[in-house]
Amino acid sequence: MAEKKIPYKIYLEEKELPKQWYNVRADMKNKPAPLLNPATLEPMQFEDLRPVFCDELVKQELDDTTPYFDIPKEILDFYKMYRPSPLVRAYFLEEALDTPAKIYYKFEGNNTSGSHKLNSAIAQAYYAKKQGLKGVTTETGAGQWGTALSMACAFFDLDCQVYMVKVSYEQKPFRREVMRTYGGTVTPSPSNKTEVGRKILKEFPGTTGSLGCAISEAVEAATTQEGYRYVLGSVLSQVLLHQTVIGLETKTALEKYGIKPDIIIGCAGGGSNLGGLISPFMGEKLRGEQDYRIIAVEPASCPSFTRGKFVYDFCDTGNVCPLAKMYTLGNGFIPSANHAGGLRYHGMSSILSQLYHDGLIEATSVEQTEVFEAATKFARVEGILPAPESSHAIKVAMDEALKCKETGEEKTIVFGLTGTGYFDMVAYEKFNDGVMSDHIPTDEELKKGFATIPNIPGLNQ
Repeated sequence: MAEKKIPYKIYLEEKELPKQWYNVRADMKNKPAPLLNPATLEPMQFEDLRPVFCDELVKQELDDTTPYFDIPKEILDFYKMYRPSPLVRAYFLEEALDTPAKIYYKFEGNNTSGSHKLNSAIAQAYYAKKQGLKGVTTETGAGQWGTALSMACAFFDLDCQVYMVKVSYEQKPFRREVMRTYGGTVTPSPSNKTEVGRKILKEFPGTTGSLGCAISEAVEAATTQEGYRYVLGSVLSQVLLHQTVIGLETKTALEKYGIKPDIIIGCAGGGSNLGGLISPFMGEKLRGEQDYRIIAVEPASCPSFTRGKFVYDFCDTGNVCPLAKMYTLGNGFIPSANHAGGLRYHGMSSILSQLYHDGLIEATSVEQTEVFEAATKFARVEGILPAPESSHAIKVAMDEALKCKETGEEKTIVFGLTGTGYFDMVAYEKFNDGVMSDHIPTDEELKKGFATIPNIPGLNQ
């Protein structure tokens, strides 16, 4: 098909919105290792997870054989307010880089939450409402997830309690106020509200927090209040399942114009963005139908894939959550306070961890100053101010495009642009003022985190 016939933005029609979520685990030969009960070290069963998560979400979490789950009508109707989202051909970026590569990005910032997080938030709120619960608790890093969940809970008239990583709570007051506008209660974490929060504050006085800390507090809050459950914005298999609407739409849009991507890139913190984007393509790869080069991009200051260990670890700093086998820096690892953005989790999705361990995806880490250099360049030529998280993917997409310039190869690159940066201006200010710095953990710093990984005979040795 002639180049000029490919539009700047590829829009799908409402009728092309996916009607099912795709469960990539069904096609994985090596399934993700099961969550373990920390008391018995036995695989978590439905009854074990019921006190923490909604019943239907537990079923989705434990199911690694059903390939597709129908999306309930109420969720589909909500999706129609902002989906399908556009797939954009980055013509101006290609021109600025003088590359023969063709670059596309799937833009998930066209809703008030400013990111892809709403795709799973509305699903989890729906199941909570259907179960007759009073409300939900959660954590949030940069604030996109907390914002999305506050919106979803407002839609279904549920109470929403958010524990926000303290450094983000202080740096992003306007993100906090959006949550409050939608009815969410926002608490900086670690806090004195919970037993685990008080314990962390005593052990790490003056800490700026981490997602692991906030998760611990949110889980405690859910399990000590009648009629509440905990919901999570990333990492869990159920979340990656809901986010596959991103990849399914991307695949449909590309196929409309006969486009096959060579490289698919996504930022990786816990895994919901990357997992959602790549799952349908990974399914083809697992079934032997197509091959793609898939790259996970993480911050050098929190390098779970590239410097972590593939072991069972607690999902939270307070050690109240199940054990998950994942690439981890240790549940006690807390990223440097100068880390900008929400990719602050110590571990990675069990699904993505297994795929990475099996050599089906690659991983690379990038420093934040070069990430913001790429974000600024992208903003100036493409007209969108990207979130720091998504800008990790932009950086590597630009690097791959420049490699094509050197070799003359006309590769097609697709990346996920899953958020806008309008609430990240403190970080942009530091970059623009030339005071942003990079922090790469030393081996000694990583050893401290690794020391918090439980020593489990027969599993972690």
